[in-house]
Amino acid sequence: MITFRPSAKLDKQALLVAFSQEQVRGKNFSSVPQALRKSIADIVGGKQFLGENGETFPLLVQKQLVLLVGVGETRNINLTTLRCTLRRALLSAPLKKAKEVELILHDQSSAVVAAAIEAVILGTYRWSKYQAPNPNFIENKKVFIVAQAKPAYQQAVTICEGTNLARDLINENADVVTSDYLEKTIRSIIKDKKNVKLEILNRKELKAKGLNLHLAVNQGSNKEPKLIIVQYTGLPVHKNYTALVGKGVTFDTGGLNIKPTGSMETMRTDMSGSAAVIGTLYNTVKLNLRKNVIFVCGIAENAIGSAAYKPGDVFVSYAGKSVEILNTDAEGRLVLADAIAYTVKNYKPSRLIDIATLTGACVVALGHDYTGLVTTDVDLSRQLVHSSNETDDRVWRLPNYPEIKEAVKSRVADIKNVGWPKGAGGAITAAEFLRQFTDDTPWAHLDIAGTAFVDGQCRFYFAHGGTGAGVRLLTHFLQNN
Repeated sequence: MITFRPSAKLDKQALLVAFSQEQVRGKNFSSVPQALRKSIADIVGGKQFLGENGETFPLLVQKQLVLLVGVGETRNINLTTLRCTLRRALLSAPLKKAKEVELILHDQSSAVVAAAIEAVILGTYRWSKYQAPNPNFIENKKVFIVAQAKPAYQQAVTICEGTNLARDLINENADVVTSDYLEKTIRSIIKDKKNVKLEILNRKELKAKGLNLHLAVNQGSNKEPKLIIVQYTGLPVHKNYTALVGKGVTFDTGGLNIKPTGSMETMRTDMSGSAAVIGTLYNTVKLNLRKNVIFVCGIAENAIGSAAYKPGDVFVSYAGKSVEILNTDAEGRLVLADAIAYTVKNYKPSRLIDIATLTGACVVALGHDYTGLVTTDVDLSRQLVHSSNETDDRVWRLPNYPEIKEAVKSRVADIKNVGWPKGAGGAITAAEFLRQFTDDTPWAHLDIAGTAFVDGQCRFYFAHGGTGAGVRLLTHFLQNN
């Protein structure tokens, strides 16, 4: 999809040229081939193109389509805005039928080129499997970026591929993306890799080992629950493993506390945490990261049926804590609790990060642009926030404190699966519930309920559907910590 070339060749259907306002005002057109400079100078001289952010001007030069795109004042350019600007240009009417596009950027810095890569791969992604082909729109354009090829750029391409893999999993039908489908996907990623070990617990093994919270969530479903664990050893010394644990509820009806119309239609996305873990696994394997990582997917379906678990039920978890079920729609934390406890006891990671579309309360608190971060570890907080800033996969830290454990105490069991009444502090009490299964392992929780899915036309440079939230964040975290 992306090729790098050291200089422009003007040999593709279309050319996209980005200019800053300073370049336009100074009539600095040295970045484009000589054959284009007079035409561009005439347009600029006539004040038909000023280089303002988002401004476009199409022209034909020797029967080739050229689209000028403004990116604004250099001092005001940020990489998020740049990604959005380039995405809009690539999807604009002048370029929608172009199969091949050459791209000249206003700046050859590594950060700008990497942002352009994301604009191309993430920005032009569209889930169209179930739509009729559109003859007026060319998908999967080949983009030739005028820049010297660097290993870092190929890494950026790979990370975008892992992100889009997660998006594909999120966007597909729930009855396609079952636990068996996710197992098959994971097996395809690790096939023939000698530095990985795979453990899979199906219903029978989950029951034998006592992962009763996980099983309770799946009671109403005819789908097979699974706990899938990949142990990736990227260092010769088999220690200091980082565990990534993803919520994989392939569809969430809410159970007997059924979700209303308007809240259930996108619940195939409730496995976005596991999708992020799988996307990060893809990146880890493809980049051959020299890190030790445990990838964990807790997979279940929260369906309605005569066997479904019920409000008021009490189950004993894998960790031995009894849990009172006050709301069957607070199911993800149950699956995660058993997955976390099993991982901590049997794999003994040096740190653990869970990721989940866990609470609507996090959406209320932070909206759709920031993932909620809850952690008891200062180093993990600092490292994840740094990775967030570097990748634009945004997080915002929410509090966790000793007194909050009172919020999840139960009168009939050790703890309960919802916190304070009337939904107060729902995001942080859900995180506290999970913390109680970590056995004091350094831990962080990522609530991607607001960031995992775009329900509309566009958010930043993501179209409708899954965003792959967490994949870029976690990949950068593993690369640098």
